Amino acid sequence: MPSSYQGRLRRDSASPHDVSQSLDSNLAKAVSTVANLLEKKGGDIVTIRPQESVATAVTLLCERRIGALVVTDAAGSLQGILSERDVVRELAERGGATLSLSVADLMTRKVVTCAPDERIIQVLQKMTDGRFRHVPVIADGALIGLVSIGDLVNHRLRELEYEALKMKQMIVG
Repeated sequence: MPSSYQGRLRRDSASPHDVSQSLDSNLAKAVSTVANLLEKKGGDIVTIRPQESVATAVTLLCERRIGALVVTDAAGSLQGILSERDVVRELAERGGATLSLSVADLMTRKVVTCAPDERIIQVLQKMTDGRFRHVPVIADGALIGLVSIGDLVNHRLRELEYEALKMKQMIVG
């Protein structure tokens, strides 16, 4: 039997690497929140005003390679969100005339938001239940970020990889 699979013997010296299973050794140190994600991602938010044209919004979406724009007023207050889906849905109905509409005509006004202290798994559940892919992050009434389902899934996958590595290290030694 390999020595790594043998239990400790009394004559063995204590080693700082000898650790029994614990929550700390098996799982990430803390419950992952939106704030944890924003620390790594940053709080860059691409915004647009409601009176701008859909054509301007589409150009911005393409240039920035993003799936949604946060719609804010001149003071920076959240007014809505405009996603690629909103534009595509309208294009299917109106065709090219969609591009001359204003962002206010297409944007979603009842925006589901999250707080920085919300758990990532909770925000993913909101997105799944509501069938949307972008959530503005609000702290103390101010817009501080935007998270996408891709951001959340990638963050969670990195966590799971880390947890799997920690468990492998615990098993192998």
